[in-house]
Amino acid sequence: MDNVNELDLLQDVAVLTEQIMNIESVSGNEREIADQVHQALLKLEHLEVHRDQDAIVARTNFGRERRVVLAGHLDTVPLPRTEGAKGTVPAQVIDGVLYGRGATDMKGGVAVQLALAAELKDAKYDVTYVFYDHEEVEAAKSGLGRLAKNSPELLEADFAILLEPTNGTVEGGCNGTSRFVIRTHGKAAHSGRAWMGHNAIHDAAPILQRLADYQPQTITVQGLDYREGMNAVRISGGIAGNVIPDYCEVEVNYRFAPDKTLAQAEALVFDLFEGFEIERTDGAEGAKPGLDQEIAADLIRILGQEPKPKYGWTDVSRFSALGVSAVNFGPGDALLAHSDDEHVAQEDIRTCLKSLRSWLS
Repeated sequence: MDNVNELDLLQDVAVLTEQIMNIESVSGNEREIADQVHQALLKLEHLEVHRDQDAIVARTNFGRERRVVLAGHLDTVPLPRTEGAKGTVPAQVIDGVLYGRGATDMKGGVAVQLALAAELKDAKYDVTYVFYDHEEVEAAKSGLGRLAKNSPELLEADFAILLEPTNGTVEGGCNGTSRFVIRTHGKAAHSGRAWMGHNAIHDAAPILQRLADYQPQTITVQGLDYREGMNAVRISGGIAGNVIPDYCEVEVNYRFAPDKTLAQAEALVFDLFEGFEIERTDGAEGAKPGLDQEIAADLIRILGQEPKPKYGWTDVSRFSALGVSAVNFGPGDALLAHSDDEHVAQEDIRTCLKSLRSWLS
């Protein structure tokens, strides 16, 4: 490996963020960044390092009674196609703001993990640092899911933090997510003789009406209010402009609060669309906030901010499934993730590092 490109984990964490942002790592192309993270961690004698394809786990063994996980994904969504977009590669620094793909989601958080891994040679807890591939694509490819399957013992801990962007505030747990396809069937005919057929798209009108009439709930779980949502996200049907459609599919996404299991969410949707042909095509459990532990309360006290719920799904769900309470906490605004203007203030990355250093020291 060219020494010029090696990661310097002890430099200013904002500059480290820029360095890893300049390594393009769209999902499926994580090898280079994984290699560099792996090589940098291998140099740290206080860490035990493991690798599974493009996922790396580094662990301290201080002999502490409790262990925490700091986790983050190495991949990004594809680069923007808009000409002149700032949220691309390589990164740009403008007036103390770092622009580029992965600025918020989530190379700022990954840089904080790496800085702590190099810096903390003694800590209040033993720490496991997890860097993984394929988060921004279908769940079956997830590097964290692969680690949980192949080496679950490496992820054992009392508490976990996923360094997803939260604007520097703890966001507890996450909503679950599920997708369904609801189908109607008709009879094809020439549109000039429509009475000879039966229009499947017209039959989908009651599906859309039930969605329009549905009132999503806000549900309190361990003191945090989780807003649910149920929406049609795609509709398809028909084969040509002069043919009465003989089929229609409405895809529905249900985001459900972590008071429900995936099975309970499925039952609710099946009940709402009773009488229609329906299939669940995807789903992931939510995660309860995990803020009822002393170890989490310590972090909240240090930050001095009230925790918030995480409305979107994140990999805290995977840790919850392993029996590890987990929260989201990292630099940057999640609303900027995946945007053509993705950016993060350099000082926000430094502040995140200081907060976690204080918590762990």
